Amino acid sequence: CDLWDAIYYAASEINPCFDIYQVATTCPLLWDVLGFPGSFDYLPAGASVYFNRSDVQKAINAPPTNWMECTNVNVFVNGTDNSPPSGLSVLPGVIEKTNKTIIAHGMLDYVLIMNGTLLMIQNMTWNGAQGFQSAPSDPFFVPYHSELSDSTLAGAGVFGTTHTERGLTFVTVNLSGHMVPQYAPAAAYRQLEFLLGRIDSLTLMSDFTTQTGDFGN
Repeated sequence: CDLWDAIYYAASEINPCFDIYQVATTCPLLWDVLGFPGSFDYLPAGASVYFNRSDVQKAINAPPTNWMECTNVNVFVNGTDNSPPSGLSVLPGVIEKTNKTIIAHGMLDYVLIMNGTLLMIQNMTWNGAQGFQSAPSDPFFVPYHSELSDSTLAGAGVFGTTHTERGLTFVTVNLSGHMVPQYAPAAAYRQLEFLLGRIDSLTLMSDFTTQTGDFGN
């Protein structure tokens, strides 16, 4: 898309570390043990990609290989993905068979745009009707909690917007990029509690089911 590319190149001029997976990222470049933290690969001097280490591959019984998070080998026949859009093929069946499907969207993601996700939902038919019958507007609440370690700090409070209809839940995460569990782990954990049936709604203002106390929820 020419417009997408123009925005990317303009943003990268003023911020060479612009990250399409989390648009609020600035320099210096972040290091990730998987070797793929942002818009391009980055391996600092002396570092190695975790799953490329021979001791790791041996420990997980993987054959010696040049592992990369996103392959440079084309995985589609003739380089073209001819599969139908998931919203018009497999996804409606998944929703109807589970009646507990979550589509979570990080609002700082530039790879997937939130309005595009909503447009797909509005053109999808599941459980007897097309699209949502009302716009998402309910607050997505992430519980206040005890921070057990500075290495696992995670936010709390109203984190976005959520909506549930006919077995499908759509939820936005305001401070998250593409990978919600990485950028907003507490929000991802709350979604998991909902998916497992431990809570009835993502709007519920209560403690995590695995950590209770006087946290102000």
